[in-house]
Amino acid sequence: MSELGEIWVYLAREPLAALTATLLAWLGALRLQRACGRHALANPVLFAVALLAAGLLLTGIDYRSYFEGAQFVHFLLGPATVALAVPLYRQWAVVRRAAGVAAVSVIAGGVFAAGVGVAIALALRAAPEVVASLAPRSVTTPVAMGIAERIGGLPSLTAALVICSGITGAALGPLVLDWARVRDMRARGLAIGTAAHGIGTARALSVSAAAGPSAGWRWG
Repeated sequence: MSELGEIWVYLAREPLAALTATLLAWLGALRLQRACGRHALANPVLFAVALLAAGLLLTGIDYRSYFEGAQFVHFLLGPATVALAVPLYRQWAVVRRAAGVAAVSVIAGGVFAAGVGVAIALALRAAPEVVASLAPRSVTTPVAMGIAERIGGLPSLTAALVICSGITGAALGPLVLDWARVRDMRARGLAIGTAAHGIGTARALSVSAAAGPSAGWRWG
């Protein structure tokens, strides 16, 4: 209860313009997604980021000032990630039957994605902090930022990379899986969840009740 009290005190004291702008951008992004017929490439996170970036550029507000007012949304990333385990729990009997194969797939996919990013950075002779920022790219944003900070990376760069990979995976993942003729919704959900983190899991949940829990297995 004390933590909730502290949050309320913060919200009552600080200006809520940035938080309001974030919520309005998200509502606008959802409208754009519906206008595009919920196409796979019409990702609301991408739209919301673009709307917020345009707003900050037009008003001349720097990102640091914006984040001071909108960091409550950042705080909610943790509970939102944990909440992805709810659909997994509801379908646990189904997911458990393929737990062994799923575990191998998730580990292999995560290691491959992280390894490729680090290998490309090393090949391009990137700075050590950039390499360290790429290493935790295969986990969801709040966890990746914590890992990057501990191993000498740049948490802000890691967050941007994770979000970009999530948006790309959520947008292009269904198209790639269609091209590869992967029809099983559980396999599709697991692949998108592994490649596109929480954003991909949210996309899978919006598409199929079978794909969502499999994607959530990656984070639950």
